[in-house]
Amino acid sequence: MCEASPDLPELYAENTSVVHPFDPLKRPELVGREALRRHFGAMKGTPTIRLEPTNIHVHETADPEVIVAEFSYAGHVIESGQAVSYPCIFVMRVRNGEIVESRDYVDHVGSAEARGILSDLMEKIRQTRLTSSAEAG
Repeated sequence: MCEASPDLPELYAENTSVVHPFDPLKRPELVGREALRRHFGAMKGTPTIRLEPTNIHVHETADPEVIVAEFSYAGHVIESGQAVSYPCIFVMRVRNGEIVESRDYVDHVGSAEARGILSDLMEKIRQTRLTSSAEAG
C-alpha cells in the first residue's frame, strides 16, 4: 500500500478525471474524488511504501490552466527500508486551485517492482493480452 497523504484527493476537483495512458492493464479512467480515494488505497496486501515527489520540474504551457509536472516518486518500503524511485510525468489541468483533469504517465513497471508485485503485473499483462487475442480471433 502506498502511504499517500489522506489530503491528496483534496487536491483534485470533486468531478476530476484521471487517466493513465501507459497503464499496461488499460484500466479505465478514474472519475471523481471518491474514485481517487479508492485508487490510492487499492494497494492493500502489498508492502507499505512511503513516497514523496522529488526532482519536481513544472513546465507551463500556452494554456494557462495546463501544466506539465515532471518528477520522480522516491521513498522507501516501510517493512524492509529498501529505497525505491520511479519517474512520472503528469499533464494536469488546474482550475480554481483544483486538478480537474490529469493524464498520469507513470513508470508502471518501476512502481510494480517497488511494491514487490512485478511478477503479478507481468502475469496480468500476459492474461490480458491472451484474452484480447482470443476475443479478436
